[in-house]
Amino acid sequence: MPIEWTGSGPELLIPIDRDGPDLLRTQLERGLREAIRNGRLRPGERLPSTRELAKSLGVSRGMVVDCIDQLQAEGYLVARGGSATRVADTAPTKPAPPARPAGAAPRLEVDFRPAVPDLASFPRADWARAVAEVCRSAPNAAFDYGDPRGAEPLRTVLAGYLSRVRGAAADPGRTVVCTGFSQGLNLALAALAGRGVDRVAFEDPGYDETGRIAAELAGIGVVRVPVDEHGLRVDELAASGAGAVVVTPAHQWPTGVVLSPARRRALTDWAARTGGWVVEDDYDAEFRYDRDPVGAVQGLAPDRVITIGTVSKSLAPTLRLGWLLCPADLAGAVADGKARTDRGSPGLDQLVLARFLESGRFDRHLRRMRRAYAAKREVLVHTLAAAAPAVTLTGLAAGFHAVAELPGVAEADVVERAAARGIGLYGMSGQRSTADPDPPQLVLGFGNLSETAIRTGLHRITDLLHPR
Repeated sequence: MPIEWTGSGPELLIPIDRDGPDLLRTQLERGLREAIRNGRLRPGERLPSTRELAKSLGVSRGMVVDCIDQLQAEGYLVARGGSATRVADTAPTKPAPPARPAGAAPRLEVDFRPAVPDLASFPRADWARAVAEVCRSAPNAAFDYGDPRGAEPLRTVLAGYLSRVRGAAADPGRTVVCTGFSQGLNLALAALAGRGVDRVAFEDPGYDETGRIAAELAGIGVVRVPVDEHGLRVDELAASGAGAVVVTPAHQWPTGVVLSPARRRALTDWAARTGGWVVEDDYDAEFRYDRDPVGAVQGLAPDRVITIGTVSKSLAPTLRLGWLLCPADLAGAVADGKARTDRGSPGLDQLVLARFLESGRFDRHLRRMRRAYAAKREVLVHTLAAAAPAVTLTGLAAGFHAVAELPGVAEADVVERAAARGIGLYGMSGQRSTADPDPPQLVLGFGNLSETAIRTGLHRITDLLHPR
Protein backbone atom coordinates (compact mmCIF):
# COMPACT_ATOMS: atom_id res chain seq x y z
CA MET A 1 0.00 0.00 0.00
CA PRO A 2 1.51 3.38 -0.97
CA ILE A 3 2.11 6.06 1.64
CA GLU A 4 -0.59 8.73 1.52
CA TRP A 5 1.37 11.92 2.00
CA THR A 6 -0.76 14.75 3.34
CA GLY A 7 -0.63 18.32 2.06
CA SER A 8 -0.29 19.56 -1.48
CA GLY A 9 3.46 19.24 -1.84
CA PRO A 10 5.23 16.16 -0.49
CA GLU A 11 8.92 16.77 -1.08
CA LEU A 12 10.84 14.82 -3.71
CA LEU A 13 14.56 14.85 -4.43
CA ILE A 14 15.38 15.05 -8.15
CA PRO A 15 19.07 15.95 -8.75
CA ILE A 16 19.51 18.74 -11.27
CA ASP A 17 22.96 19.73 -12.62
CA ARG A 18 22.63 23.19 -14.13
CA ASP A 19 26.23 23.08 -15.40
CA GLY A 20 25.90 19.64 -16.99
CA PRO A 21 25.60 18.90 -20.70
CA ASP A 22 21.98 17.67 -20.57
CA LEU A 23 18.94 19.89 -20.81
CA LEU A 24 17.06 20.50 -17.55
CA ARG A 25 13.96 18.85 -19.02
CA THR A 26 15.98 15.75 -19.93
CA GLN A 27 17.42 15.58 -16.41
CA LEU A 28 13.98 15.96 -14.84
CA GLU A 29 12.43 13.22 -16.99
CA ARG A 30 15.36 10.91 -16.31
CA GLY A 31 15.28 11.62 -12.57
CA LEU A 32 11.57 10.80 -12.33
CA ARG A 33 11.95 7.62 -14.38
CA GLU A 34 14.80 6.40 -12.18
CA ALA A 35 12.90 7.23 -8.98
CA ILE A 36 10.03 5.05 -10.21
CA ARG A 37 12.21 2.24 -11.58
CA ASN A 38 14.33 1.86 -8.43
CA GLY A 39 11.35 1.97 -6.09
CA ARG A 40 11.87 5.40 -4.53
CA LEU A 41 8.44 6.24 -5.92
CA ARG A 42 6.10 3.27 -5.63
CA PRO A 43 2.96 2.38 -7.59
CA GLY A 44 0.04 4.52 -6.42
CA GLU A 45 2.27 7.08 -4.69
CA ARG A 46 1.40 10.73 -5.19
CA LEU A 47 3.77 13.25 -6.76
CA PRO A 48 4.03 16.87 -5.66
CA SER A 49 1.84 19.27 -7.58
CA THR A 50 3.45 20.71 -10.70
CA ARG A 51 3.53 24.11 -9.03
CA GLU A 52 5.33 22.80 -5.91
CA LEU A 53 7.74 20.64 -7.92
CA ALA A 54 8.66 23.56 -10.20
CA LYS A 55 9.20 25.82 -7.18
CA SER A 56 11.40 23.30 -5.33
CA LEU A 57 13.56 22.64 -8.45
CA GLY A 58 13.77 26.27 -9.52
CA VAL A 59 12.41 25.58 -13.02
CA SER A 60 9.35 26.73 -14.92
CA ARG A 61 6.01 25.11 -14.29
CA GLY A 62 5.55 24.63 -18.02
CA MET A 63 8.67 22.46 -18.16
CA VAL A 64 7.36 20.31 -15.30
CA VAL A 65 3.97 19.93 -17.00
CA ASP A 66 5.68 18.82 -20.22
CA CYS A 67 7.74 16.23 -18.34
CA ILE A 68 4.69 14.89 -16.54
CA ASP A 69 2.81 14.62 -19.86
CA GLN A 70 5.73 12.70 -21.40
CA LEU A 71 5.91 10.22 -18.50
CA GLN A 72 2.15 9.75 -18.67
CA ALA A 73 2.49 8.88 -22.34
CA GLU A 74 5.20 6.34 -21.46
CA GLY A 75 2.96 4.71 -18.83
CA TYR A 76 4.94 5.80 -15.77
CA LEU A 77 2.35 8.22 -14.39
CA VAL A 78 -1.42 8.60 -14.34
CA ALA A 79 -3.48 11.71 -13.71
CA ARG A 80 -7.16 12.39 -13.58
CA GLY A 81 -8.95 15.70 -13.50
CA GLY A 82 -9.17 17.08 -9.98
CA SER A 83 -6.82 14.45 -8.63
CA ALA A 84 -3.10 14.31 -7.93
CA THR A 85 -0.63 12.78 -10.36
CA ARG A 86 0.39 9.32 -9.20
CA VAL A 87 2.80 6.57 -10.17
CA ALA A 88 0.97 4.12 -12.43
CA ASP A 89 0.21 0.68 -11.00
CA THR A 90 1.73 -0.81 -14.16
CA ALA A 91 4.91 1.31 -14.06
CA PRO A 92 8.13 -0.71 -14.48
CA THR A 93 9.87 -0.95 -11.12
CA LYS A 94 12.73 -2.94 -9.63
CA PRO A 95 12.08 -6.68 -9.22
CA ALA A 96 10.20 -7.85 -6.15
CA PRO A 97 12.36 -9.26 -3.35
CA PRO A 98 12.99 -12.99 -3.62
CA ALA A 99 10.58 -15.36 -1.97
CA ARG A 100 11.45 -16.73 1.46
CA PRO A 101 14.19 -19.33 0.98
CA ALA A 102 13.47 -22.98 1.50
CA GLY A 103 14.03 -24.04 5.08
CA ALA A 104 13.23 -20.60 6.53
CA ALA A 105 11.52 -20.54 9.91
CA PRO A 106 7.74 -20.96 9.59
CA ARG A 107 5.45 -18.09 10.46
CA LEU A 108 4.34 -18.28 14.08
CA GLU A 109 0.60 -18.09 14.64
CA VAL A 110 0.94 -18.11 18.44
CA ASP A 111 4.21 -16.93 19.95
CA PHE A 112 4.93 -17.62 23.63
CA ARG A 113 7.94 -15.28 23.54
CA PRO A 114 8.69 -14.18 27.10
CA ALA A 115 9.40 -10.69 28.41
CA VAL A 116 6.92 -9.00 26.04
CA PRO A 117 4.03 -7.07 27.63
CA ASP A 118 0.55 -6.75 26.20
CA LEU A 119 1.36 -4.30 23.43
CA ALA A 120 -2.30 -3.88 22.48
CA SER A 121 -3.06 -2.52 25.96
CA PHE A 122 -0.73 0.45 25.82
CA PRO A 123 -2.82 3.35 27.23
CA ARG A 124 -2.80 5.38 24.03
CA ALA A 125 -5.54 7.83 24.97
CA ASP A 126 -4.09 8.56 28.43
CA TRP A 127 -0.58 8.90 27.01
CA ALA A 128 -1.79 11.23 24.26
CA ARG A 129 -3.60 13.29 26.88
CA ALA A 130 -0.39 13.60 28.90
CA VAL A 131 1.51 14.61 25.75
CA ALA A 132 -1.03 17.34 25.03
CA GLU A 133 -0.86 18.60 28.63
CA VAL A 134 2.93 18.77 28.56
CA CYS A 135 3.03 20.52 25.18
CA ARG A 136 0.62 23.15 26.47
CA SER A 137 2.34 23.78 29.78
CA ALA A 138 6.07 23.06 29.36
CA PRO A 139 8.28 26.17 29.40
CA ASN A 140 10.43 26.95 26.38
CA ALA A 141 13.54 25.89 28.32
CA ALA A 142 12.18 22.34 28.46
CA PHE A 143 12.93 21.97 24.75
CA ASP A 144 16.65 22.62 25.21
CA TYR A 145 19.19 19.82 25.76
CA GLY A 146 18.61 19.82 29.50
CA ASP A 147 20.35 18.00 32.32
CA PRO A 148 22.05 14.79 31.09
CA ARG A 149 20.86 13.09 34.29
CA GLY A 150 17.30 13.58 33.12
CA ALA A 151 14.52 16.14 33.40
CA GLU A 152 14.25 17.37 36.98
CA PRO A 153 10.44 16.94 37.10
CA LEU A 154 10.75 13.26 36.16
CA ARG A 155 13.59 12.58 38.60
CA THR A 156 11.57 14.20 41.37
CA VAL A 157 8.40 12.27 40.56
CA LEU A 158 10.32 9.00 40.17
CA ALA A 159 12.03 9.45 43.54
CA GLY A 160 8.69 9.99 45.24
CA TYR A 161 6.99 7.15 43.39
CA LEU A 162 9.75 4.58 43.99
CA SER A 163 9.99 5.53 47.65
CA ARG A 164 6.25 5.05 48.06
CA VAL A 165 5.74 1.94 45.93
CA ARG A 166 9.08 0.10 46.02
CA GLY A 167 10.39 1.10 49.45
CA ALA A 168 13.46 2.60 47.80
CA ALA A 169 15.73 5.21 49.34
CA ALA A 170 15.37 7.42 46.28
CA ASP A 171 16.82 10.90 45.83
CA PRO A 172 16.31 13.02 42.69
CA GLY A 173 19.94 14.13 42.86
CA ARG A 174 21.12 10.51 42.66
CA THR A 175 18.65 9.45 39.98
CA VAL A 176 19.78 9.19 36.35
CA VAL A 177 17.30 8.68 33.51
CA CYS A 178 18.42 6.23 30.80
CA THR A 179 17.03 4.61 27.66
CA GLY A 180 16.13 1.26 29.18
CA PHE A 181 17.81 -1.58 31.03
CA SER A 182 20.59 -2.21 28.54
CA GLN A 183 21.90 1.34 28.74
CA GLY A 184 21.37 1.38 32.48
CA LEU A 185 23.50 -1.73 32.87
CA ASN A 186 26.17 -0.31 30.56
CA LEU A 187 26.35 2.87 32.65
CA ALA A 188 26.40 0.98 35.96
CA LEU A 189 29.17 -1.42 34.97
CA ALA A 190 31.26 1.36 33.45
CA ALA A 191 31.02 3.31 36.69
CA LEU A 192 31.96 0.20 38.71
CA ALA A 193 34.92 -0.50 36.44
CA GLY A 194 36.08 3.02 37.22
CA ARG A 195 36.00 2.08 40.90
CA GLY A 196 38.27 -0.90 40.34
CA VAL A 197 35.72 -3.69 39.85
CA ASP A 198 37.24 -6.22 37.43
CA ARG A 199 34.74 -9.07 37.73
CA VAL A 200 30.95 -9.07 37.81
CA ALA A 201 28.67 -11.99 38.67
CA PHE A 202 25.45 -12.78 36.82
CA GLU A 203 22.71 -15.20 37.84
CA ASP A 204 22.69 -18.61 36.17
CA PRO A 205 20.34 -19.11 34.42
CA GLY A 206 20.02 -15.46 33.55
CA TYR A 207 20.95 -12.84 30.99
CA ASP A 208 22.70 -14.01 27.87
CA GLU A 209 23.92 -11.36 25.42
CA THR A 210 22.76 -8.32 27.41
CA GLY A 211 25.04 -9.03 30.35
CA ARG A 212 27.97 -10.24 28.29
CA ILE A 213 27.98 -7.18 26.06
CA ALA A 214 27.69 -4.75 28.98
CA ALA A 215 30.59 -6.40 30.79
CA GLU A 216 32.67 -6.48 27.61
CA LEU A 217 32.09 -2.76 27.01
CA ALA A 218 33.18 -2.02 30.58
CA GLY A 219 36.23 -4.26 30.32
CA ILE A 220 35.02 -6.46 33.18
CA GLY A 221 35.24 -10.24 33.43
CA VAL A 222 32.10 -12.33 33.97
CA VAL A 223 31.37 -15.18 36.37
CA ARG A 224 28.08 -17.02 36.70
CA VAL A 225 26.48 -17.84 40.07
CA PRO A 226 23.68 -20.39 40.30
CA VAL A 227 20.09 -19.72 41.31
CA ASP A 228 17.97 -22.15 43.32
CA GLU A 229 14.42 -22.05 44.67
CA HIS A 230 15.37 -19.22 47.07
CA GLY A 231 17.15 -17.09 44.49
CA LEU A 232 20.82 -16.27 44.05
CA ARG A 233 23.26 -18.56 45.90
CA VAL A 234 25.01 -15.87 47.92
CA ASP A 235 27.45 -18.41 49.38
CA GLU A 236 28.74 -19.13 45.88
CA LEU A 237 28.83 -15.42 45.10
CA ALA A 238 31.18 -14.93 48.03
CA ALA A 239 33.48 -17.62 46.66
CA SER A 240 33.45 -16.24 43.10
CA GLY A 241 35.80 -13.32 43.65
CA ALA A 242 33.34 -10.94 41.96
CA GLY A 243 33.34 -7.31 43.06
CA ALA A 244 29.77 -6.76 41.84
CA VAL A 245 26.69 -8.83 41.09
CA VAL A 246 23.64 -8.25 38.88
CA VAL A 247 20.44 -9.71 40.36
CA THR A 248 16.70 -9.81 39.61
CA PRO A 249 15.34 -10.22 43.15
CA ALA A 250 11.65 -9.36 42.65
CA HIS A 251 11.07 -12.03 39.96
CA GLN A 252 14.23 -13.74 38.81
CA TRP A 253 14.77 -13.89 35.07
CA PRO A 254 14.03 -16.49 33.83
CA THR A 255 13.19 -18.94 36.67
CA GLY A 256 10.63 -16.62 38.26
CA VAL A 257 11.78 -17.29 41.85
CA VAL A 258 11.75 -14.47 44.40
CA LEU A 259 14.91 -13.75 46.38
CA SER A 260 14.09 -14.93 49.90
CA PRO A 261 14.40 -12.61 52.93
CA ALA A 262 17.37 -14.62 54.22
CA ARG A 263 19.16 -14.32 50.87
CA ARG A 264 18.42 -10.58 50.76
CA ARG A 265 20.10 -10.13 54.12
CA ALA A 266 22.99 -12.33 53.05
CA LEU A 267 23.40 -10.31 49.85
CA THR A 268 23.53 -6.94 51.58
CA ASP A 269 25.85 -8.41 54.26
CA TRP A 270 28.17 -9.61 51.47
CA ALA A 271 28.24 -6.12 49.95
CA ALA A 272 28.96 -4.45 53.30
CA ARG A 273 31.61 -7.00 54.33
CA THR A 274 33.52 -7.11 51.04
CA GLY A 275 32.90 -3.62 49.68
CA GLY A 276 31.02 -5.24 46.81
CA TRP A 277 28.29 -3.68 44.74
CA VAL A 278 24.81 -4.94 43.87
CA VAL A 279 23.14 -3.98 40.60
CA GLU A 280 19.43 -4.65 41.08
CA ASP A 281 17.26 -5.15 38.03
CA ASP A 282 13.78 -4.38 39.40
CA TYR A 283 12.32 -6.74 36.80
CA ASP A 284 8.58 -7.53 37.00
CA ALA A 285 8.21 -5.81 40.37
CA GLU A 286 4.93 -4.19 39.28
CA PHE A 287 3.00 -7.40 38.65
CA ARG A 288 2.52 -9.66 41.69
CA TYR A 289 -0.32 -12.10 42.26
CA ASP A 290 -0.08 -14.75 44.99
CA ARG A 291 2.00 -12.99 47.62
CA ASP A 292 2.54 -9.56 49.12
CA PRO A 293 4.78 -7.16 47.18
CA VAL A 294 8.46 -7.17 48.05
CA GLY A 295 10.43 -3.98 48.33
CA ALA A 296 13.57 -3.11 46.44
CA VAL A 297 16.85 -4.43 47.84
CA GLN A 298 18.15 -0.89 47.36
CA GLY A 299 16.04 0.21 50.33
CA LEU A 300 18.08 -2.10 52.58
CA ALA A 301 21.52 -0.86 51.48
CA PRO A 302 21.25 2.31 49.38
CA ASP A 303 25.00 2.94 49.70
CA ARG A 304 25.88 -0.39 48.02
CA VAL A 305 23.01 -1.00 45.56
CA ILE A 306 22.32 0.48 42.13
CA THR A 307 18.70 -0.14 41.13
CA ILE A 308 17.71 -0.11 37.47
CA GLY A 309 14.06 0.20 36.53
CA THR A 310 12.20 0.81 33.27
CA VAL A 311 8.72 1.19 31.81
CA SER A 312 9.43 -1.43 29.13
CA LYS A 313 7.20 -4.03 30.82
CA SER A 314 4.76 -1.74 32.64
CA LEU A 315 4.01 0.40 29.57
CA ALA A 316 5.89 -0.56 26.38
CA PRO A 317 9.47 -1.23 25.24
CA THR A 318 9.24 1.38 22.49
CA LEU A 319 9.28 4.24 25.00
CA ARG A 320 12.95 3.49 25.79
CA LEU A 321 12.80 5.09 29.23
CA GLY A 322 14.39 3.81 32.41
CA TRP A 323 16.27 5.04 35.45
CA LEU A 324 19.10 4.27 37.84
CA LEU A 325 18.96 4.91 41.58
CA CYS A 326 22.62 5.38 42.44
CA PRO A 327 24.63 5.28 45.66
CA ALA A 328 26.10 8.67 46.51
CA ASP A 329 29.61 7.42 45.69
CA LEU A 330 28.61 6.41 42.15
CA ALA A 331 25.99 8.99 41.16
CA GLY A 332 28.52 11.38 39.66
CA ALA A 333 30.29 8.70 37.63
CA VAL A 334 27.00 7.35 36.25
CA ALA A 335 25.82 10.87 35.36
CA ASP A 336 29.14 11.62 33.64
CA GLY A 337 28.86 8.40 31.67
CA LYS A 338 25.36 9.31 30.55
CA ALA A 339 26.52 12.78 29.47
CA ARG A 340 29.36 11.31 27.42
CA THR A 341 27.12 8.68 25.86
CA ASP A 342 24.24 10.72 24.47
CA ARG A 343 23.76 14.04 26.32
CA GLY A 344 20.53 12.73 27.85
CA SER A 345 17.35 10.83 27.02
CA PRO A 346 14.45 12.40 25.04
CA GLY A 347 13.29 15.30 27.19
CA LEU A 348 9.69 15.63 26.04
CA ASP A 349 9.00 11.93 26.69
CA GLN A 350 10.45 12.33 30.18
CA LEU A 351 8.06 15.14 30.98
CA VAL A 352 5.16 13.11 29.63
CA LEU A 353 6.11 10.15 31.84
CA ALA A 354 6.36 12.47 34.84
CA ARG A 355 2.87 13.77 34.12
CA PHE A 356 1.61 10.22 33.57
CA LEU A 357 2.95 9.14 36.97
CA GLU A 358 1.82 12.09 39.05
CA SER A 359 -1.66 12.18 37.49
CA GLY A 360 -2.46 8.67 38.73
CA ARG A 361 -2.90 7.31 35.20
CA PHE A 362 0.13 5.04 35.59
CA ASP A 363 -1.27 3.43 38.76
CA ARG A 364 -4.64 3.04 37.07
CA HIS A 365 -2.98 1.36 34.10
CA LEU A 366 -1.05 -1.03 36.35
CA ARG A 367 -4.20 -2.06 38.21
CA ARG A 368 -5.89 -2.82 34.90
CA MET A 369 -2.92 -4.80 33.62
CA ARG A 370 -2.57 -6.81 36.85
CA ARG A 371 -6.13 -8.02 36.34
CA ALA A 372 -5.49 -8.77 32.67
CA TYR A 373 -2.27 -10.71 33.29
CA ALA A 374 -3.81 -12.56 36.21
CA ALA A 375 -6.66 -13.70 33.94
CA LYS A 376 -4.19 -14.84 31.25
CA ARG A 377 -2.16 -16.67 33.87
CA GLU A 378 -5.26 -18.54 35.02
CA VAL A 379 -6.00 -19.59 31.44
CA LEU A 380 -2.44 -20.87 31.07
CA VAL A 381 -2.56 -22.80 34.34
CA HIS A 382 -5.99 -24.37 33.81
CA THR A 383 -5.45 -25.21 30.13
CA LEU A 384 -2.18 -27.00 30.84
CA ALA A 385 -3.56 -28.73 33.91
CA ALA A 386 -6.40 -30.18 31.85
CA ALA A 387 -4.50 -30.99 28.67
CA ALA A 388 -1.04 -31.92 29.98
CA PRO A 389 -1.27 -32.69 33.70
CA ALA A 390 2.28 -34.06 33.79
CA VAL A 391 3.66 -30.56 33.11
CA THR A 392 4.50 -28.56 36.23
CA LEU A 393 4.39 -24.75 36.14
CA THR A 394 6.58 -22.60 38.38
CA GLY A 395 7.61 -18.95 38.61
CA LEU A 396 4.06 -17.66 38.55
CA ALA A 397 4.11 -15.39 41.59
CA ALA A 398 4.70 -12.32 39.43
CA GLY A 399 5.16 -11.08 35.89
CA PHE A 400 3.85 -12.58 32.67
CA HIS A 401 5.96 -15.64 32.03
CA ALA A 402 6.03 -19.10 33.59
CA VAL A 403 8.47 -22.00 33.58
CA ALA A 404 7.11 -25.34 32.39
CA GLU A 405 8.91 -28.44 33.67
CA LEU A 406 8.78 -30.98 30.83
CA PRO A 407 8.09 -34.59 31.87
CA GLY A 408 10.69 -36.76 30.19
CA VAL A 409 10.68 -35.12 26.78
CA ALA A 410 13.55 -33.38 25.00
CA GLU A 411 13.38 -29.59 25.20
CA ALA A 412 14.83 -28.96 21.73
CA ASP A 413 12.49 -31.53 20.16
CA VAL A 414 9.41 -29.86 21.64
CA VAL A 415 10.56 -26.42 20.50
CA GLU A 416 11.32 -27.59 16.96
CA ARG A 417 8.12 -29.58 16.48
CA ALA A 418 5.98 -26.78 17.91
CA ALA A 419 7.54 -24.29 15.49
CA ALA A 420 6.58 -26.55 12.60
CA ARG A 421 2.99 -26.16 13.81
CA GLY A 422 3.25 -22.38 13.99
CA ILE A 423 3.71 -22.20 17.77
CA GLY A 424 6.71 -20.33 19.20
CA LEU A 425 8.25 -21.96 22.29
CA TYR A 426 11.51 -21.09 24.06
CA GLY A 427 13.74 -23.42 26.03
CA MET A 428 15.47 -22.68 29.31
CA SER A 429 18.76 -24.03 27.94
CA GLY A 430 19.31 -20.78 26.04
CA GLN A 431 19.50 -18.91 29.35
CA ARG A 432 21.99 -21.29 31.00
CA SER A 433 25.69 -20.51 30.77
CA THR A 434 26.35 -24.12 29.75
CA ALA A 435 23.35 -24.32 27.35
CA ASP A 436 22.54 -27.58 29.16
CA PRO A 437 19.15 -28.94 28.00
CA ASP A 438 18.64 -30.78 31.31
CA PRO A 439 16.38 -30.44 33.10
CA PRO A 440 14.14 -29.79 30.08
CA GLN A 441 12.09 -26.63 30.63
CA LEU A 442 10.18 -24.06 28.63
CA VAL A 443 9.93 -20.34 29.40
CA LEU A 444 6.33 -19.52 28.45
CA GLY A 445 5.54 -15.86 27.93
CA PHE A 446 1.83 -15.02 27.93
CA GLY A 447 1.85 -11.23 28.27
CA ASN A 448 1.32 -10.40 24.60
CA LEU A 449 -1.21 -13.16 23.90
CA SER A 450 -4.97 -13.08 24.20
CA GLU A 451 -6.70 -15.68 26.34
CA THR A 452 -7.98 -17.32 23.16
CA ALA A 453 -4.49 -17.46 21.65
CA ILE A 454 -3.12 -19.06 24.83
CA ARG A 455 -5.74 -21.83 24.67
CA THR A 456 -5.26 -22.33 20.94
CA GLY A 457 -1.50 -22.48 21.18
CA LEU A 458 -1.44 -24.92 24.08
CA HIS A 459 -4.06 -27.23 22.58
CA ARG A 460 -2.03 -27.44 19.40
CA ILE A 461 1.07 -28.73 21.22
CA THR A 462 -0.24 -30.68 24.21
CA ASP A 463 0.56 -34.02 22.56
CA LEU A 464 4.22 -32.92 22.43
CA LEU A 465 4.25 -32.45 26.22
CA HIS A 466 3.31 -36.00 27.17
CA PRO A 467 6.10 -38.39 28.18
CA ARG A 468 7.01 -40.82 25.42
